[in-house]
Amino acid sequence: MAAYALVLGLVVASALLAFGAASGAPKAAEPTAAAIPEPAATPLRKAGALKLPSRPPSGFRTLPPGEATGMIEATGDGLRLPRITPSGWMPWIANSRRFDPSGPPARVGLLMIDVGASEPLMQRAIEELPSEVSLAFLPGTPDLPRWLRQAREHGHESYLMLPVEDSAGPAERGLKPIVTSADTAENLRRLRAAMARGEGYVGFVIRSPGPVQQSEATVRPLIKEIADRGLAVIEINPPPETTVLHRLTAELGTGYARSTNILDYRLANDGVAGSLDRLVAWTGESGPDRRPRHAFGVMQPDSEAIDAVVAWHRRQAVPKTVSLVPIIGHFECREVCMARLGAQPAQLRP
Repeated sequence: MAAYALVLGLVVASALLAFGAASGAPKAAEPTAAAIPEPAATPLRKAGALKLPSRPPSGFRTLPPGEATGMIEATGDGLRLPRITPSGWMPWIANSRRFDPSGPPARVGLLMIDVGASEPLMQRAIEELPSEVSLAFLPGTPDLPRWLRQAREHGHESYLMLPVEDSAGPAERGLKPIVTSADTAENLRRLRAAMARGEGYVGFVIRSPGPVQQSEATVRPLIKEIADRGLAVIEINPPPETTVLHRLTAELGTGYARSTNILDYRLANDGVAGSLDRLVAWTGESGPDRRPRHAFGVMQPDSEAIDAVVAWHRRQAVPKTVSLVPIIGHFECREVCMARLGAQPAQLRP
């Protein structure tokens, strides 16, 4: 089990998340006595073919019309880009999914990445996975706005994959990847083209390590653009040492999460199910001097992963040692980030 799935420093889980005390050293997050009260979690749904809900899911907040429209910037070249509203609402908070903190304090999360390469698998992921499972879509997915809406209607918190040069990742359709050989202006243009592919997402998911992620000259203006537009960053499989992305998100003041728990990495031939069981067991370990652990696992959209998660979720009818929460429940938000959130107090209320 890769041990680095602990939440670092101050945890922000949107307007309905508990806050932990900030610290410069990695440690498990722990709710404080001043944790913000939350409503009951959205009821768990059974697996199988589902119809779209007849009303918006309770897992997401509804902003006043002016705030919702103010979160989109229409540019002169026809793009619709996320932005922070004039009053201070940030998309990474406004679009995150609420959850109930009253269960076991140890938290486990699940993130399915690269959603969109296969339409049947994308449909299965949206309709069959528990609503607490977060989804990261390829921005080149055809008709992406419709799929993002469906994901939200089924309660899934959504992200976009950042299209960067990656020989191991899936090729994007119709989008040029961000590369170290391009200048800053061109890479920003490519980032904005990806941003404009849909609305209502929390932020970007970035695989590590890679040439873009390891080049501060390349990635700094990109993270600044992401932060300035009120989005968050998730880093997958970073190196053990402090990463460039982590440092920049702390400096520029946006939400950040990272995980090395790759559930579909084959270990001892037991696949996703065994990896998920180990992740849950590690997260749920307790002791008199041990703070609650927080960890989330990452997987690709395939039938085995979907079947394994659905089967595991069916066995969790009554919470035991861990709470299943969306990925927003595994974010950190350090001093600069918290100062920015303080500009809009409504973000920190139910």
